[in-house]
Amino acid sequence: MQWEIIRAEYVASAVKASQFPEGEEPEVAFIGRSNVGKSSLINSLCRHNGLARTSGEPGKTRTVNFFRVWFKREDGLRRSLFLVDLPGYGYAKRSKTERQDLLDWTQSYFRSSQRLRLVVQLLDIRRELQPLDLTVHRWLQDEGLTVQPVATKIDKLSRSAVSGALKALRTGLGISAETPILAYSSLMPAGRQELLARLVEAVDFDATDNI
Repeated sequence: MQWEIIRAEYVASAVKASQFPEGEEPEVAFIGRSNVGKSSLINSLCRHNGLARTSGEPGKTRTVNFFRVWFKREDGLRRSLFLVDLPGYGYAKRSKTERQDLLDWTQSYFRSSQRLRLVVQLLDIRRELQPLDLTVHRWLQDEGLTVQPVATKIDKLSRSAVSGALKALRTGLGISAETPILAYSSLMPAGRQELLARLVEAVDFDATDNI
């Protein structure tokens, strides 16, 4: 049965683990380069404009931001989870100290969260895979985390160009055909149902009893 988001709300912004919101809900974290479209994707996914703050200037997200999202299945079963918007990496205009502080804090989140079920790594489909993207991808895997690559801004390319770019990303990341790279556009929109299904699969909503 298909799940759909019926409600979403901002909960908290954290700069240390003690500020994480309370609750038993599983977490799905979103990470990517600055200006890759994390906030726009979250707003599109939840169909809630303004839920996550967007900006034309990269590097605006400097805290770990939590959004509680409620899902409903076709038979009426309801579940909730946290979407977690992390600071973007690779923003050159930040000072070296600030970049290191954000890196340390982001790594601390990944290592301290007891509720994390999936990391969605966003990659701009218009750009070649950067060394930092690959470094982040491998670090997440080395930490034992489940990573789902998502190519954003597919509306900027033709269908044939999207297909070629996805193959290039797959080769660059060194992942097998069994691990799909999802394609997403916040404007069209496209890829929303596929990403929703991936989130539901990761948190295993269907295995839990009704509430």
